[in-house]
Amino acid sequence: MLDKSALRAELLAQLTAQLATAQAAHAAAIEGATHAEAKPENDKDTRGLEQSYLARGQAQRISELEAAVAEVTKMKLRSFTTGDPAAISAVIAVDEDGTAHRFFLVPHGGGNVLAGGIQVVTPSSPLGSALLGKRIDDEIEVKLPGKTRSLVISTIS
Repeated sequence: MLDKSALRAELLAQLTAQLATAQAAHAAAIEGATHAEAKPENDKDTRGLEQSYLARGQAQRISELEAAVAEVTKMKLRSFTTGDPAAISAVIAVDEDGTAHRFFLVPHGGGNVLAGGIQVVTPSSPLGSALLGKRIDDEIEVKLPGKTRSLVISTIS
């Protein structure tokens, strides 16, 4: 039996590490924007301004990651039975041309890979949105730049 709480804990650890990295980058950008060497030497020198833009972008990334950590922390972990459609917290196994893949459908953290090679997907991604609401034996096509993936759902747990 797959331990979804362990998957969530692993995802939270990855999101928390990304948050710490973003916070360190934000602090460095603020330091760069306010450092004495960031003062413009002439009207064309924009080093300080560029650093302040970078700091603002990092602050936004921090806010997004804090929201992601909070939402994944409070996410309810459901058990799915044979006829249930895929929804948030489902681990979905698919077959793609004879190759098996597993996806963890959650609100945030898309692109992360968890233990056992389980790929995190979100409903806002093309793949996550295609999986959402589908059932076992459903075939889905996901159009991605340069190719179309054809998947058949084998299990939802």
